[in-house]
Amino acid sequence: MEVERLALAGLVRLVPPRLGDERGFFSETFNAARFRQAAGTDTVFVQDNQSLSRQAGVLRGLHGQRAPFAQAKLVRVTRGRIFDVAVDVRRASPTYGRWAATELSAENWAQLFIPAGFLHGFYTLEPETEVQYKVDAHYAADHEIGVVWNDPELGIAWPLEGGSPLLSDKDRGLPTFADFNASFA
Repeated sequence: MEVERLALAGLVRLVPPRLGDERGFFSETFNAARFRQAAGTDTVFVQDNQSLSRQAGVLRGLHGQRAPFAQAKLVRVTRGRIFDVAVDVRRASPTYGRWAATELSAENWAQLFIPAGFLHGFYTLEPETEVQYKVDAHYAADHEIGVVWNDPELGIAWPLEGGSPLLSDKDRGLPTFADFNASFA
C-alpha cells in the first residue's frame, strides 16, 4: 500500500494495490490491520456512507460532528473524481484553521483518512461521481457542525470550473469560520 502523510497531522493518503489481468482487477480496499498500521491509528469504523453527485460542480461541505460524536473518515471514490478537502478544527492543534486537499478518483484509487477534529468537504470534478466513506461514529444530527465552503479566512483554493458550485440549502447557510464555535480537544 502506498502511504503519504499530508501537511496536517493525522491526514493520510492511502493507495491500496490493484492486481490486474485481462479480466480486470482485484483490490483489497480495506483491511483493518493494514489500515491501522499504515495510518497509525486505532480507529474502528462503524458505518459506511455513499453519495452520488449527478453533475460536475457539486460541492458538499464543509461538515463535521462535535464530541462525543466527532467522526474520523476514510474517503474513496468509486466512480468519477473529486477535490477532497479537510480543515483542522482541533483547537489545540498547531495547524488549527488550516486546510489540505487531494484529488481522489476511481482512476487513481487513492483514499483519504481524515481523523476526528476535522471538517470535510469535496467538489466533484466529473458528472456521475460516487463517493464512499467509512466513519467511526454514527451520524448525530444534533452534533453537526460546519463552515461555509468559501470562507475568506480559510481561503480554500477550490478548482471551480464554470462558476459557482451547486450547493444544498443547508450548505449555503453554514457559518463563517470566525463564527464557528465547536469544541474539540
